[in-house]
Amino acid sequence: MRYADIGKAVPGLSDRLLSQRLRELEDEGLVERQVEAGTPVRVTYCLTEAGKQLDPVLSELKSWARRWKKAG
Repeated sequence: MRYADIGKAVPGLSDRLLSQRLRELEDEGLVERQVEAGTPVRVTYCLTEAGKQLDPVLSELKSWARRWKKAG
């Protein structure tokens, strides 16, 4: 995904915080940053294999949150 697309997908997230979080995820090996030369420079982010392996865990966490939100 491109940076702007990620920002739109997370309402209320500042550019500064998004940049910080993406950098942290990259440092942890969960996200890969790809820079495409040109004018303007295009930066895209994608999950690494380690990041993709988190999908089942995050899906379960999302299901748990939905169940408890309905219960509360």
